[in-house]
Amino acid sequence: MSKRKTGLFFGSFNPVHIGHMIIANYMVTRTELDEVWLVVSPQNPFKKAGSLARDHDRLALVKLAIGDTPGLRASNVEFDMPKPSYTIDTLAVLRDKYPDREFSLIMGGDNLPTLPKWKNSDILLRDYDIHVYNRPGHPAGELADHPRITLHDAPLMHLSATYIRQSIKAGYGVKYLVPDAVAEELELSGMYK
Repeated sequence: MSKRKTGLFFGSFNPVHIGHMIIANYMVTRTELDEVWLVVSPQNPFKKAGSLARDHDRLALVKLAIGDTPGLRASNVEFDMPKPSYTIDTLAVLRDKYPDREFSLIMGGDNLPTLPKWKNSDILLRDYDIHVYNRPGHPAGELADHPRITLHDAPLMHLSATYIRQSIKAGYGVKYLVPDAVAEELELSGMYK
């Protein structure tokens, strides 16, 4: 039986917005991936907490954003891992826990040039497919032709979680910037105010 192809889309999702959801949905509907997991990164204990909302609040928002969208799932796998968590370690945990799945990575083109500096990047490139969505102004660099890397021209939004947090703080609504269920929860909870 073939393994379920599962793409991992890591992020702080602080908060999750429609730009994230467009990329996740693009990857699950226009590639060979069976599922895309939005992996919520925990607060790094060595960094100042600053404007990062609590781990479980961000996870809850991602679950609201996904709703019942087929093929998308929220993951908190890194919440119980040693901090900071490295991608290679997260993949090892997931492979042990889900032997029926074949995992790959999803990342923005702005991250690709830094990949050689990641922990065990040689193993990542040897053992995992990497789906890269283009980021304007960020050339893919020398790894663009690597056999494990596929470049995707996914639709992108000039939208950031920082812009959304600033808008909320300033008292502006965020309708259409985040999924409706997320907008509702942000309004009710007062998160980021």
